[in-house]
Amino acid sequence: MTEDEELKKRSAAAKLFDIRRVIGALFVVYGVIVTLLGIFDNQSEIDKASGVRINLWMGLAMLALGGVFLAWQWWRPPVPPTDEDLRTSDETPTGT
Repeated sequence: MTEDEELKKRSAAAKLFDIRRVIGALFVVYGVIVTLLGIFDNQSEIDKASGVRINLWMGLAMLALGGVFLAWQWWRPPVPPTDEDLRTSDETPTGT
């Protein structure tokens, strides 16, 4: 395997397991669910929250937060470690 192919493979792995993507996706999925619950709230549920459509507002906030995480991941993609970084991490002793 050439060095360029190995770098592409590490880059793909780093992008796949970026925690911002996982957190953003979870917030978006839960945000959609809670927003839909907030849209279809009945009057008794709104009265329980002192007249505030709390599910709707929290769902929209979760959608916004999930969007921020996904945009952050797009704006600043993860950088795969260089060969020098890998060599130095292999040389340093771990543990005591």
